[in-house]
Amino acid sequence: QVQLVESGGGLVQPGGTLRLACSASGVAISRDAMGWHRQLPGKERQWVASVFGSDSTRFYGDSVKGRFTLSRDNAKNTMYLQMNGLKPEDTGVYYCKTVLRGQEYWGQGTQVTVSS
Repeated sequence: QVQLVESGGGLVQPGGTLRLACSASGVAISRDAMGWHRQLPGKERQWVASVFGSDSTRFYGDSVKGRFTLSRDNAKNTMYLQMNGLKPEDTGVYYCKTVLRGQEYWGQGTQVTVSS
């Protein structure tokens, strides 16, 4: 049974930082493809960042490149998203996702609000 649980969201001022965590079970984050997505108010869910298997190469969407960093703690089976230089347009619900044997699995999401 695959389960993904996000945490770390909250309210932050523009220019601030947050670190989101995605705790995984039933999937090995060191081996399987993992990613972060977000749903901004009134918009479709969009991809934010991904890491694929044992290859440590990360990929980022243009809107977050240079500000967000994806990392993994294999011992804790947890993936993180360090978000720096947050902007009001980053406000939304952030989800982690994995694909295992062709099946997509999503967490429940964590709310990020960037506002003064």
